[in-house]
Amino acid sequence: MNTVLLSIFAFLFAIGVLVAVHEWGHYIVARMVGVKVLRFSIGFGRPVWTKTAGPDGTEYCLSAIPLGCYVKLLDEREGDVAEHELSRAFNRQSVSARIAILIAGPLMNFIFAIVAYYLIYLAGVAGIKPIIGEVSNPSPAYSAGIHSQDVILSINGVET
Repeated sequence: MNTVLLSIFAFLFAIGVLVAVHEWGHYIVARMVGVKVLRFSIGFGRPVWTKTAGPDGTEYCLSAIPLGCYVKLLDEREGDVAEHELSRAFNRQSVSARIAILIAGPLMNFIFAIVAYYLIYLAGVAGIKPIIGEVSNPSPAYSAGIHSQDVILSINGVET
């Protein structure tokens, strides 16, 4: 039962990281093209922790339901926008800028996967060791002199 709960927790954690990276991609590109970011939230529902920072007063939140993330951009379709900020609204951006913001999420996941695989490659992954398991008696392996815990050094002259 503990391994099932651990597997569920690990799965939810991995999904949470992937969604956070995805939304961070939208956030970064929106800031780069000049769209005002109102909120970057990890989780949904009522905020548990909030910090307002940056020149735009972006609200960074950890919310009660940790099943995703979202980025809230300034947009006239979402509510009233002050006259002096109309140029920073998402819906007022060029088509190419809006497409860049939308593509940034999946692109960030792709980049994250490349970096993660590279780091795993650098750390190394344990492989299967060429050690003999249980050898039953009588068997052809036992008759050939192979015993449990023997290490296979080569097969037909090729090192393992």
